[in-house]
Amino acid sequence: MTPKAFHVADAVPHRVDAIEIGEARRDGARLAILGQTITLSIEGLKDFFFADWRPELIDLLVIAAAVEYCDLSVRRPSWGWARSFDLLVAVHENEQWSAAPVRDALEEALAFLTGDRWRLSFTKRRHDVVKVSPRRFVFDTPDKVIMPYSDGLDSRAVAALVEEKEKGGLVRVRLGSKGVDSARIPRKKRRFAVVPFEVKLDKRQRVESSARSRGFKFAVITGIAAQLAPVDRIIVTESGQGALGPILASSGQSYPDYRVHPAFTRRIERLFEVLTNKAPSYEYPRIWSTKGETLAAATALPKPPTWHDTRSCWQDSRRVSFDGARRQCGICAACMLRRMSIHRADIDEPSSGYIWEDLGAAEMEGGAVRGFSGMSSAFRDYAFAGILHLDHLAALSGSELHRRTVRRVARETAEALGIEMAEGERELVELLERHRAEWLDFLVSLGSRSFVARVAMVSPWQ
Repeated sequence: MTPKAFHVADAVPHRVDAIEIGEARRDGARLAILGQTITLSIEGLKDFFFADWRPELIDLLVIAAAVEYCDLSVRRPSWGWARSFDLLVAVHENEQWSAAPVRDALEEALAFLTGDRWRLSFTKRRHDVVKVSPRRFVFDTPDKVIMPYSDGLDSRAVAALVEEKEKGGLVRVRLGSKGVDSARIPRKKRRFAVVPFEVKLDKRQRVESSARSRGFKFAVITGIAAQLAPVDRIIVTESGQGALGPILASSGQSYPDYRVHPAFTRRIERLFEVLTNKAPSYEYPRIWSTKGETLAAATALPKPPTWHDTRSCWQDSRRVSFDGARRQCGICAACMLRRMSIHRADIDEPSSGYIWEDLGAAEMEGGAVRGFSGMSSAFRDYAFAGILHLDHLAALSGSELHRRTVRRVARETAEALGIEMAEGERELVELLERHRAEWLDFLVSLGSRSFVARVAMVSPWQ
């Protein structure tokens, strides 16, 4: 039992069987049928397994898909956070996955990431996944480093910085739909362009939105890419607010969000070590920088990236479309951090890309583009949450009340990064100071009458 999941030790587990069609399920188990509920992408497999067909890594993809099925289809309790899962997965390498070191490393990584209790068991597949014909790729330079790539601000900025430093050899691993730069990369040089599996859940089945398993999915995909490239290094693109903010300023009864924290990726390294005898190394070059500092550094490059065609917003197109065009909402936590960071980096971005064009408006409703009819209480909640998240991070700077929290996160981060506790605490304190300064400067740019400034507790006018 891990201390992260102690409070569900006696809970009745949700039993899920990720098995082949025609196989008998366990008593009381829900079925996630391989080939139907969980499918592997032929195009994705061709993109990944171009050099070597590795059944244990195919299994890991299926396990990640089964974990995603569990996470999204079981609602968290109204009181508390944790759930308990008993998951059976059909795999090629049954003995390898059932070995205690591998199973323990897998369960520990999942429990630490999601805050749930996980018990995994395995059964032998009756039918192997059909081996696909690999693509033929042409490479100009040796691979040096893997990067998970969403084509958002952080991905694009850090990719540019790494390319400048490494002088080639950066391999992007897509985490979603293809980005705008895909068309500029010849198909014969474009690997890892498609997420190699899909979990099919309809709206009624997709009942949980916290989606902590996304961290496992993306860590597994990048780790597999590193095994197959092969390279030893994986660059995590998040800046300090993205990697540490969700842990420093977690809300209510929610479990801290470790999806891009080094304490979680160290556990993924351990999983690959016991599974394959070869562990990748996850690096965090921007963890002690604000997002604004990262954007400023990339903007100062001889050939800086473009920013206008990136997205940060969490909202789907149905909610943030106006006059036939998809925009970003401009007020969720991701958009608010984006706008503050773009302000810090002195990047000129037109407000017409957002539904909430004017954050300086006295009332929230007055900040939306004229003619927008989709205003709702949910948007108001998103706006308050976005403002208060950045505000709470700013309030941590210099706060005696929160000193123990800051020291705890500094210690956990320093241990995961392999640095001294004193260095980790100094870096985190300075990061929070700079975040506070950026937040106050952003509020000044909006004006004291802004609805954003009136919600914030940290104020340049007090």
